[in-house]
This record gives sequence, structure tokens and C-alpha cells, in this order.
Amino acid sequence: MIEMRVMGIALDTRSGSPIVVLNDLENRRALPIWIGSAEASSIIRKIENIPSVRPMTHDLFINLIEATGLKLDKVEINDVDEQTYFSTLYLSREDGSVIQLDSRPSDAIAIAIRAEVPIFVTSNVLLNGAVSVDSQKDEEEAMEFKNFIKDIKPSDFEKLLKKNFESDQ
Repeated sequence: MIEMRVMGIALDTRSGSPIVVLNDLENRRALPIWIGSAEASSIIRKIENIPSVRPMTHDLFINLIEATGLKLDKVEINDVDEQTYFSTLYLSREDGSVIQLDSRPSDAIAIAIRAEVPIFVTSNVLLNGAVSVDSQKDEEEAMEFKNFIKDIKPSDFEKLLKKNFESDQ
């Protein structure tokens, strides 16, 4: 799991659809997720600290969680299938038991930023949808790896295997 945070909301120039953009904590990868306008509005309202006279839907959900004695621990965006993302809300009871609720990522993100809980994304979701936002760092790591491969000898593997075998004993 990779922890991500909301970078902001963008608009798809072709369709005009809102996109929530998540960044990893190192600002190396961005995950764009197309969302509905109501969810985008909710996320923007929280990011910009725009108050509402009455509770919005995601505020109501937070109020309901708190009123029932539950605690939202985290949100996971854990699957993607043909551009459809899936997420889970993790709620805990006072006795320590955990409730997992299926959710659309847009709702999960809007709820998570209100509750100030972490948003995690699985590696398979990142592999399928993330884009690099730090090409210079990517190039540096590629060069380091090329240099490592260039200088490695078969005996290095033997030493590594022997060391790992001894530490397992």
C-alpha cells in the first residue's frame, strides 16, 4: 500500500469531466481518477475550507460515523477494472473489530479528507493508472540501476545468497 494525498481537482479538456489527482507522499507518482461533479465539488469545498450552511452528504456520513461510535481509520483504493476504480472504507468499533465498506473512490476520498485519515492505494492500481511526475528522479534511478547491473558479477549473487542463508539460521 502506498499512501497518497489529494493534489487537487482538474478538468478533462476533452470531456469537461472532473478528475481528482492523488499524489504519493514523495511527489513521484500521480493517480488521476475521473469523478462526478458533485464529488468534485465536495472535495474542492473541503480543500478550500468553504463552509456550507447545512451538512453536505459527505459531512452527513462523517456525522453518522461519529454518532454511532465508529471511527474511520483509513481509505483504500484497491482495485481497477476497465477504468472503474474500487475502494474500501475501514471503520473500527470500540471493541477493535473492523467494518469494511465498499465505496466509490470519489466518495471515499471526500470522506477521508473530512475525517483527516490516510488514503492508501494498492500497487496494482498504481501500476495500471499512475503517471510519473518526477522524470528527473526516474532517470537518476534508471542510471543507478544500469551502473549496478554493469558492475555486478556472478560471485556477488553467491555472497548474497550465503549471507541470507546464514541470517535465516
